[in-house]
Amino acid sequence: MEVYTVTIATGTSEYSGTNNYIFVTLVGEKGESERTLLDNPGLDFCRGAVSVCVPTRLGTVLLVKLEKQKYWLEDNWYCRYVTVEPPGGDVVLTFPCYRWLIGDIKTLRDDSLPQLLAHRKRELQERQATYRWITWGPAIPRCIDAKTEADLPQDVRFDNEKRSDFEHSLQYALLELSLKKLAINFGRSWSDLDDFKRIFWKLRSPTYACVLSSEYCMDHWKEDRFFGYQCLNGSNPRMIQRCKKLPKNFPVEPNMVQSSMANGTSLDKELKAGNIYLLDYAIMDGLPTNTIRGKLQYIAAPLCLLYQHPDEGLIPIAIQLEQSPDRDTLIFLPRDPPLAWLLAKMWVRHSEFQVFQLLSHLLRTHLVIEVFCVATLRQLPAVHPIYKLMAPHLRYTLEINCRGRTQLISPEGIFKRVVSTGGEGLIILAQREYKVLTYRSLQPHFDFPDRGVSQLPNYFYREHSLMLWEAIHSFVSGMVNLYYQSDHDVQEDLELQAWIRDISLEGFTELPNFGLPSKLCTREELSTLLSVSIFISTAQHAATNNGQFDWCAWVPNTPCTMRQPPPTDKDAVNMEMIMATLPDVSQSCMQMAITWHLGRAQPDAIPLGQYIEEHFTEGRAKELIDKFQAELKVIEEHIVSQNEGLELQYLFLLPSRIENSITI
Repeated sequence: MEVYTVTIATGTSEYSGTNNYIFVTLVGEKGESERTLLDNPGLDFCRGAVSVCVPTRLGTVLLVKLEKQKYWLEDNWYCRYVTVEPPGGDVVLTFPCYRWLIGDIKTLRDDSLPQLLAHRKRELQERQATYRWITWGPAIPRCIDAKTEADLPQDVRFDNEKRSDFEHSLQYALLELSLKKLAINFGRSWSDLDDFKRIFWKLRSPTYACVLSSEYCMDHWKEDRFFGYQCLNGSNPRMIQRCKKLPKNFPVEPNMVQSSMANGTSLDKELKAGNIYLLDYAIMDGLPTNTIRGKLQYIAAPLCLLYQHPDEGLIPIAIQLEQSPDRDTLIFLPRDPPLAWLLAKMWVRHSEFQVFQLLSHLLRTHLVIEVFCVATLRQLPAVHPIYKLMAPHLRYTLEINCRGRTQLISPEGIFKRVVSTGGEGLIILAQREYKVLTYRSLQPHFDFPDRGVSQLPNYFYREHSLMLWEAIHSFVSGMVNLYYQSDHDVQEDLELQAWIRDISLEGFTELPNFGLPSKLCTREELSTLLSVSIFISTAQHAATNNGQFDWCAWVPNTPCTMRQPPPTDKDAVNMEMIMATLPDVSQSCMQMAITWHLGRAQPDAIPLGQYIEEHFTEGRAKELIDKFQAELKVIEEHIVSQNEGLELQYLFLLPSRIENSITI
């Protein structure tokens, strides 16, 4: 009688083990083994692994079936993987699992033999019944059918450590800021800009020992040069675009900005030379505004002209706070009264907060990636190589997004209480962005040239993004070429074609100009799509999320709301008007708490390129992972070296500080 040694690896997180009965059945080319109880003295399935010997004649093992039965109480169990050592000491077979065992599961070898296809089909039918599409709001990406995180299957929920940390950190931040509100008098305005320092008690910048911090922002936020720097390397570095010709609705005359120009040049010359740039917040125009505690909030739709000065760097030179000017419309200039110019910049940064949080962060990372996540769970079986490649980069996406919809952006969420676009304006803003969203704009090697910013100096976000894109695309292409020998193989993979149809036709519905086909024809098309997904869920999310406390904790730099309308008289702007316009004590405390909670480093973070779940067991696949990790190490060293000696460091895209998936 032949003997097969089976090793079952239990998860390492808290409560991964079980006291229920676990049975194993091996299915091979020559038949299947008896249903064997995995029973050793003591608690079998605590953190770690157990082994059992199965005497039988099976030939090559194709499938491992695991079953769980209740002992006293139902107790879920997380299985990492199963290994089977055949008789005679042949190569050990590994069956990745990485799932919670609630009922029965079957883990297969990466194979497509006829006797296994039925199992793959049944797995997908079960998944499609479990993971269903729903339209959360009209004209935005579709999402998982779950009202709250409690409705999600166990396999896509936080583990206990993650859930505890997530909930306790938010409670801690809100509690501390609540104490501050009581200490400073709830709901009133500040009297002076220095008053905002009174909410800097214990919460400090979570930016991993970076020189950049909320304190640095507090000291330099009034400077034009710092304003320009944030357009390049702040939490929303995708807005700036080259201005080849002044917009018709932004009537800046050359003499208005001549004092901001370098000696011997003019606005016309700098436009032709490619040194004039534009921030255009037309997407904010006409949005309905929020009402907070019975008081109407205000919104502007600014245009801001910037100049790449040879000595001073990128600086703002003209600001208009509305999209439809008339004869009385103000154009704010650096030569204006200092408080008028400062307030105009605050209005631009206020629009920046709305666009950054709701569009660059929420829509273009979280909601876009949820489409990939749901389609992957619905259409690709666990043995599919693309599922194995995608799974580590989709970890926790669904629970994070469910929590975000209920806690932040729902009609009862936190944004409704503190953000000027909270409520109806938030949905309309997202719908406007979704309408013009394109697949091309999600690809960094197209995005920067399309915006005309490829030559902007000190644009660290651009430089680091492109390095990471190339590393990710090289890694993904290697994996795709390993499992697909030709374009024909891609075309004939029915599961893969169902996956792309689910993405383009179900997830990104109502988006005729998105530019993503509903069929994959080449390996390069597949490689690019996978690279986009991984880049967004890692590097792009890190760029927009991880620095938000640094940029937003000093509330005057990036206010979440404005309580007075834009000024109509430059000379009338005084400190009393500014303080009446900025968020009050309550709103400021809430802004600080939210950005600290969302931007802090996660204790369970898995860096980009690190895979704690070993879905790939093949030697060549492991070599590609090793090569990817080596390339990321080179990028890390380059970024560290580049930042040495800089007063203002940009370290948000260090590979070691980019999470492998969206987990916050």
